[in-house]
Amino acid sequence: MTAELTRGQNHPLPGARLEIRVSAGTPVVAGATLGDENGTIHGVEWVAHPGAPTQPGLEVSRQAAADHRLAVDLDAVPDAVHRVSVLLALPAGGRGPARFGAVAAPFVAVTGLDGDEVASYTITGLEAESAVVALELYRRQGAWKVRAVGQGYAGGLAELFADQRLAQAHQLAGSIQEAVADGLARAVPAPPAAAPAHGPDHGAAPGTGPGGSLPPTSPYDPQGVPAPGPQTSGVPGQHGAQQPYPDGPGEPATVGRPAGSAAGGPIDYSHPRRQNGAPPPPPPAAPPAEPGRPAQPVAGDATGWSMEERLYNQVWGMFEDLARTAAAYRSAVDFADSRMEKELDQVLSDPRSRIGGQGDAAREAARARHGLLVSQAKEVLDRDVAQLVAEAEVVEPALPAAFARWDNPVWHAYRVPMEIPMALRLGDLHLPEADRLRVPMLIRLPLERGLWIDSGRSSSIDGAFADSHEMRRLGLETAVAHAARLLAVYPAGEFTVHVIDPAGSGARALAPLVQSGVLAAPPAHGAAGAADVLARLTQRVDLVQMALRGGAPDALPPGLDTSQQLLIVNDFPHGFDDRAVNQLRYLADEGPAVGVHLMMVADREESAGFGPLLDPLWRSLLRLTPVADDHLADPWVGHAWTYEPPVVPPGSQVLRKVLDQVAAARRSWDR
Repeated sequence: MTAELTRGQNHPLPGARLEIRVSAGTPVVAGATLGDENGTIHGVEWVAHPGAPTQPGLEVSRQAAADHRLAVDLDAVPDAVHRVSVLLALPAGGRGPARFGAVAAPFVAVTGLDGDEVASYTITGLEAESAVVALELYRRQGAWKVRAVGQGYAGGLAELFADQRLAQAHQLAGSIQEAVADGLARAVPAPPAAAPAHGPDHGAAPGTGPGGSLPPTSPYDPQGVPAPGPQTSGVPGQHGAQQPYPDGPGEPATVGRPAGSAAGGPIDYSHPRRQNGAPPPPPPAAPPAEPGRPAQPVAGDATGWSMEERLYNQVWGMFEDLARTAAAYRSAVDFADSRMEKELDQVLSDPRSRIGGQGDAAREAARARHGLLVSQAKEVLDRDVAQLVAEAEVVEPALPAAFARWDNPVWHAYRVPMEIPMALRLGDLHLPEADRLRVPMLIRLPLERGLWIDSGRSSSIDGAFADSHEMRRLGLETAVAHAARLLAVYPAGEFTVHVIDPAGSGARALAPLVQSGVLAAPPAHGAAGAADVLARLTQRVDLVQMALRGGAPDALPPGLDTSQQLLIVNDFPHGFDDRAVNQLRYLADEGPAVGVHLMMVADREESAGFGPLLDPLWRSLLRLTPVADDHLADPWVGHAWTYEPPVVPPGSQVLRKVLDQVAAARRSWDR
């Protein structure tokens, strides 16, 4: 039976190997400290945090997330440790909430390896605090117990560490926030919990909402943090139901019952801003499964108001399922390894095992148990991956153009759309445990952050080495493919692309955009050309910001282009002075909220002369690579995923044909 603790209460722990689950409703940093009998931390090596996620007996998440699972092995902590404190903190940087009083009360639970909950604690009463000690595992008379603490600190992690008498409190707090910022920069943003409805009665005024040219005032929730993604049932291929809308405007769905339903009453599917709302059409039914075999997958079997939304939710469900399946396999293998090491240590420490071959037999038995555990975990992984592969084989051909690869036949029937799609495919993701499965990397539109195509010298996953000149060429070609896809999925006249190519080195790669005539103007060359483009886009950001803040989005100067804007910057930092660099930083920070997006093709090392001035710029952009590279992380467990950029098939003319249609539609629209 679970013990529901209140502040100060304690409860005995049944075993040494535990899991601590955290649910906060908003991205938080989770960590743990090791303390002596007095709770003193004797050095930074006694703290497990995203920058150093593994310490003796502890493993924590590598990035900020709304949900965490912390692994604890109390038998493995040093003998000098008598307290293990679990801490939570809000990420610094201004994007999310700055105090726990502005978010839902965090919930923590201690479970055994079998998943049975031992004790739980809801941390209430927090206000101005930005860091909190949630739980404390402590040793008493040779046994371990858990105590609900709930001690908050308005001064954040620095004050928390100082309270535990850590000498390097401020330095460690800063390094943790830096590691969290880096983790957020490389994480694929999770999808919002509620996808917008599509249709003629969306309710957005032309040019001011998701269906118009200008973006909404804030693409985030009131705290400035994207809402968590859809939850899944934990079984690959059976993605959890996601209620499309809450109970009413500004009200979250009631916990414990379907959104929009009353206790014991029918479910109300009406949109809070629709008249005569109707329930979403049910997803297609899966064909009946043969006895003893899993049901056959069906494209679009997730929830949603349209097939596009169902496929979007289904892809994200597959993404989460694979992340959690791989996490379970890795955890099982780690457990098998640690168990075998412990058994072998016991054999070596027993003098009797050296007599009569008993030690050899014990070692063979330990290795056999290890092999059995690993094979069982591999069997489960293979089963889940096979089910996801079967689902991907059904889903991939059914994807619309915005979600599809360039080699998908859907592009042969391409027509310029009349509405903006929900999302855009920026490439594929896969894990080493499931190398045959590629998950589409879908990013919501409009873009919430800029893109950085890293043209730095790199060796791809397959071992092929690309020099700096080749990486620059591949980087710009990748940027052109991304820009072409963005142009293709927006209605005519609602997306404008600008290019800064100071030295003119990208003429060959930019040829598809230039020759088709889809650019707003020829690529800008030299310092003067770059300054002119940056000045115009900076002015546009200022004007739209003033209009939105003044509550008059229609009071914009005549002739101002209200479409979404994309600036491609090639070969940075060549041709850029300090003023231009500051304008780039301004566009990266303020532009996405008002429809101005940045795509940098750059090698970070080449801009090292600017020092730490550009560090916020790189963190604000989503880093992509022109070659396969394992630098992205998922928003659930933080695996390192291998990213593969979108590639136009060799010899294919699909990109040029698509751009020609876009250019023709733009000319018709301009008349």
